[in-house]
Amino acid sequence: MLAIFHKAFANPPEELNSPASHKSSKKPKLPEETLNEFLSHHPNNSFSMSFGNAAVLAYVPPESPYLVHRRLFCGFDDIYCIFLGSLNNLFMLNKQYGLSKGSNEAMFVIEAYRTLRDRGPYPADQVVKDLDGSFAFVIYDSKTGTVFAALGSDGGVKLYWGIAADGSVVISDDLEVIKEGCAKSFAPFPTGFMFHSEGGLMSFEHPMNKIRAMPRIDSEGVICGANFKVDVYTRVNSIPRVGSETNWIHWDSHE
Repeated sequence: MLAIFHKAFANPPEELNSPASHKSSKKPKLPEETLNEFLSHHPNNSFSMSFGNAAVLAYVPPESPYLVHRRLFCGFDDIYCIFLGSLNNLFMLNKQYGLSKGSNEAMFVIEAYRTLRDRGPYPADQVVKDLDGSFAFVIYDSKTGTVFAALGSDGGVKLYWGIAADGSVVISDDLEVIKEGCAKSFAPFPTGFMFHSEGGLMSFEHPMNKIRAMPRIDSEGVICGANFKVDVYTRVNSIPRVGSETNWIHWDSHE
């Protein structure tokens, strides 16, 4: 999968963007170049959706529908989701959110997002923490221009992100596409974290702790993006909100 969001619609951590990207022999690519390269790797079974200059989503269906880790694409009410992996408690979650038994993980994630966006009954970190399984997902809300992504904490699914030549955010499970498109400005998406285009990056396992960026050094001794870790010794100076005041869109940025 591949998701690219214009810098005006997503605000990734500054540490992800390495100055070395524009000084090395291999320069980052423009979003359309990265998209074309991704599609060329899967010429027979891939498709993409563009949303003007704001975003593009590209998806490759799984070769077999019976794989343990599923790869799903779903769109509903102008909200689009790419989901990787599987949820062990999907049946319970569908029941909790009033969905039919046949709803898949991508359908559930969209419904959970809509509930958080429109009513905010629970903290967003609690909703994501309740997902039991190996998973990664990227949501794009084309009505509001909102980006929401998360990666499970067990490491069963891999996800990477980086910065394109024009400052756009690139997210993919294909490491080679990320390396080619983002040069030195990329890193693994941190496990147990979620990212929101307005709220920033935070740990859904430790939402009251600040986040520390640790520079990544590649084999050439050059800074290559950053790894993000929970600072277990520093807590956020705020009291968790409850009830209807827990509007997940306005979570504090823990960068």
